[in-house]
Amino acid sequence: MAQDAPGGLAGSIQGLQGVLEQLYNNMIPQCSQLIGVGRAVAGFGATWYIAYRVWGHIARAEPIDFYPLLRPFAFGLAILNFPFVIAVINGIMQPAASQTSAWVNTSNAAIAALLKEKEEAYKTTTAYQMYLSNNGEGDKDAWEKYSGDADNSWIGGLTNSIRFALDKAAFNLKNTIKVWLSEVLQLLYEAAALCINTIRTFYLIILAIIGPLVFGLSVFDGFGHTLRHWLAKYINVFLWLPVCNIFGAIVNTIQEQMIQLDINQIKSAGDTAFGATDTGYLIFLIIAIAGYFTVPSVAGYIVSAGGHSLLSRTNLIVSHVTSQLNLPGQHSSSQVQQVMQGPVARAASGGSFGAGTSGGSDFQYRRVKGS
Repeated sequence: MAQDAPGGLAGSIQGLQGVLEQLYNNMIPQCSQLIGVGRAVAGFGATWYIAYRVWGHIARAEPIDFYPLLRPFAFGLAILNFPFVIAVINGIMQPAASQTSAWVNTSNAAIAALLKEKEEAYKTTTAYQMYLSNNGEGDKDAWEKYSGDADNSWIGGLTNSIRFALDKAAFNLKNTIKVWLSEVLQLLYEAAALCINTIRTFYLIILAIIGPLVFGLSVFDGFGHTLRHWLAKYINVFLWLPVCNIFGAIVNTIQEQMIQLDINQIKSAGDTAFGATDTGYLIFLIIAIAGYFTVPSVAGYIVSAGGHSLLSRTNLIVSHVTSQLNLPGQHSSSQVQQVMQGPVARAASGGSFGAGTSGGSDFQYRRVKGS
């Protein structure tokens, strides 16, 4: 049932994956439009970067260390050749996508072979010969033969024709429901995969286009983390496709097992019914649909694009400064509280005439005792 090959609209959606790849290849040259902007930002940042460090060495009467001053020039060179930088990153990461895609293609070929075997086995069943032979018209003689209701009388022939039509309609309805459920879930499954790949392609295009600007901003002190974050994010998003391929290969392996169970059922029972196997396959498809939307988090296990951003670091600095500024006020209020509570505390423990007090309180104590 549900192990039928993904065809129709679901197959058309699966074919749209190549359109996204072509879209990415067509949009990548657009990043060259921001190369000039990135060069301007990097040049301005390099001026201040170099001037600040050279002035510090001169002010301290130290020899100038030229090695750190090469950093802005390296960024500028990367900006000038940014399409080559993107090509290098993609070339390093592409083998992961290619190998996992080959794994999916291998499992798809195995599924196609099993479906062909299932089709040939199903043509030998009595249900196919009775209801689906003769180009879907069915065979009444075969139905009478296998059902044991052959009747050569005029009334019996009319009755058998009606019964054959009803049995054929019931069989077609059951088969249509099974095919419909399979097609709908296959459609949702392929749509989920296409959705993830579409978002991935959009993210990669955006990251590639703004890449020169990120390289330019990284020249400034305090923005050096933007380059690391950009590179981690690009690799993280690129890994969505290999993770999707691995996920799809796992689902295909489950589908292979389900088809094999269907073939065994056809050979043993002569038919394939909507049973626990088909229900389990539908459940696996639903899980696969939901699982595709966990691909970004799974890719985050491989390369995490998180980290302390500039905003979070600024918040930490502000919180630290605020806590330090509050310390004098807290200390003064605690001193005032001690002064105000001192007499009350002494009165509660015996007042100013207690024997254990000092100064004026001890003088009053001796005076009362007459000593």
